[in-house]
Amino acid sequence: MASKQEQFNELQRKNLETAMRLAQLSIENSQRIMEIQVAMAKSLFEEGVESAKALSSANDPKGIMDLRTHYAQSTTEKMLSCAREIAEITARTQSEFGKLVGEQLSTGSQDMFEAMQKMFKGMPIADQNALSALQNAMDTTRAAFEQITRASTEAFRSAAPQDSKGRK
Repeated sequence: MASKQEQFNELQRKNLETAMRLAQLSIENSQRIMEIQVAMAKSLFEEGVESAKALSSANDPKGIMDLRTHYAQSTTEKMLSCAREIAEITARTQSEFGKLVGEQLSTGSQDMFEAMQKMFKGMPIADQNALSALQNAMDTTRAAFEQITRASTEAFRSAAPQDSKGRK
C-alpha cells in the first residue's frame, strides 16, 4: 500500500510543479505587460505636456492643427506598437502554456496509466481491456488538447496582424 501511496504522491508532486511553473509564467508575463503599460503611460504623459506647451505658444490656426495632427498620429503609433507588443507576449505565453500543459498531459497520463496498471495487478479484476480503454481515453484527451492548443494559437496569430493592419 505504501508504494501505491508513494506513486500517487509522486503524481501530485509533478502536478504541483507544473502548476507552479504555469503560475510563475503568468506572473512574469503580467509583469512584462505592466511594465510596457507604465512606460507607455509615462511616454504619453510627457508627450502630452510637450504638446500642450507647443499648442500654447502657437499663434496661427494652421500651426495648431498641424501640432494636434502630429500629436494624434504619434499617440496612435505608440498605442498600436504597445498593442502589438502585448499581443506578441500573449501569443508567446499561450504557446508556452500549451507546451507545458501538453507535456503534463503526455507524461502525466503515462505516469497515471503505469500507476493504474500497478494498482490493478494486485486486484482480482485485472482486465486488460479496461486498461486499454483507459489508455485510449488518455491518448484521445491528450490529442484533443494538442489540437485545440494549435488551433487557438493559429487563430490568435492570424487575428493579431489583421487588427494592426486594419487600423493603420
